Amino acid sequence: MSGLTLFAADEAAMLEFGARLAELTAGRGVIYLLGDLGMGKTTLSRGIIRGLGHVGAVKSPTFTLVEPYELGETQAFHFDLYRLADPEELEFLGIRDYFDGDALCLIEWPQRGAGILPKADLTITISPHDGGGRSLHLTAQGQRGEAWCVALAGVVRNDASQ
Repeated sequence: MSGLTLFAADEAAMLEFGARLAELTAGRGVIYLLGDLGMGKTTLSRGIIRGLGHVGAVKSPTFTLVEPYELGETQAFHFDLYRLADPEELEFLGIRDYFDGDALCLIEWPQRGAGILPKADLTITISPHDGGGRSLHLTAQGQRGEAWCVALAGVVRNDASQ
């Protein structure tokens, strides 16, 4: 399995999926979030970050480019590269420092950082679903992402049988 497509009916489902994914990641890895404006990338990020134990607001880092979250032993970084004019700007941010060590990095609009960002463990592409809600296409980029997809496929099958 290298990919998986899931459905999120609404915001609550997106947050719940984020919490499941947070549990699987154990607060480590790199996840790319793709999709047009308004597709739910920040909502999914909010679900993941809250799933790691954050209490409080999770805002979009559209203007700051990155929001850090210290969650006990876990660090999470939420990037939004929508306003990035040139991938080289990431070097001025000290971008490589964020990927040293064991942290979870959620990156919205990763295509704007092409050539600078590290390879993702998992890419999630969010698009409108024909009947409403959102389709989430997960593509594993390595062993870690593959394990997450396999685990999520098992959870989805188990949920469907209940």
